[in-house]
Amino acid sequence: MEKRKNKSWYITGSFLLLIGFSLITYNFISNRTKMIEEEKNIQEFYQEVIEKDFEEEKENIAVTKNNKTNYIALIKIPKINLEKGLYPKDHSLNNVNKNIEILKDSDMPNEDKGNFILAGHSGTARISHFKNLYKLEIGDEIKIYYESKEYKYKITNIYLIDKTGQAIIKRDVNKTSITLITCKSKSDNQYVFIGELE
Repeated sequence: MEKRKNKSWYITGSFLLLIGFSLITYNFISNRTKMIEEEKNIQEFYQEVIEKDFEEEKENIAVTKNNKTNYIALIKIPKINLEKGLYPKDHSLNNVNKNIEILKDSDMPNEDKGNFILAGHSGTARISHFKNLYKLEIGDEIKIYYESKEYKYKITNIYLIDKTGQAIIKRDVNKTSITLITCKSKSDNQYVFIGELE
């Protein structure tokens, strides 16, 4: 009877270990696959920009082309090694729970004196694209690639607000700017980062 009980525990323990190992392996492979797909999409975005520039120079006409990635822009913050594609405002993946979100009230980077507003999650989840924003300081650089142009912003203001679902944006309305919004971990506050176009 004792041998049978030990064998039962052994089988149950082995089974639980196998399930745990399978879940860890699945999570690792899933995250790796998403990362590879994102890197591929970013490369395609850059390639399309290069091809579009080449065609416009060569034939002096606007080239319309299917965007395979559906990205309309790309954000790059060298200090925190962030490089992520951005979807159009009306795209299903332009959602803070799936990607970095371009907020509905946002102006696009090419609008003079406009404010390009992005929100993203902090934390440790796969969708926590803004998890390292807290490392940014005044003077750090944010780059946006949009419509074959690079827009460089320097951070001029960083402040905390209460997490209420609405953000008060303190910026110079006479300057073209970018605003990044994310939660501060383990608090009811949100970080707001303001950058001005160089």
